[in-house]
Amino acid sequence: MTVVENLEALLAKGTDNALLRFGLANEHLKLGQLEQAIGHLRKAVTHDPKYSAAWKCLGKALADAGHKAEAIRTYEDGIRVAQEKGDVQAAKEMRVFLKRLQT
Repeated sequence: MTVVENLEALLAKGTDNALLRFGLANEHLKLGQLEQAIGHLRKAVTHDPKYSAAWKCLGKALADAGHKAEAIRTYEDGIRVAQEKGDVQAAKEMRVFLKRLQT
């Protein structure tokens, strides 16, 4: 079984949480499957709205998939979340990515 298949099997058994969704998204990103990754990342931030790494990854996936306006909104939300939880590095990185999209 592939990593995606193993993670999907966990999901099928009823395990569904932000970390599992983040892991699935990263595996789909490795395979160039942006839309599948985006779906899992959206679920990840729904499960844990304070998961700044998932916000950052979602913004990048959206930007890479050509969803610029949504990527901008996602980075703005992610920056707010990261600032609220004191995740200075994630907020800083998302500001850089956001600035690139806005130019």
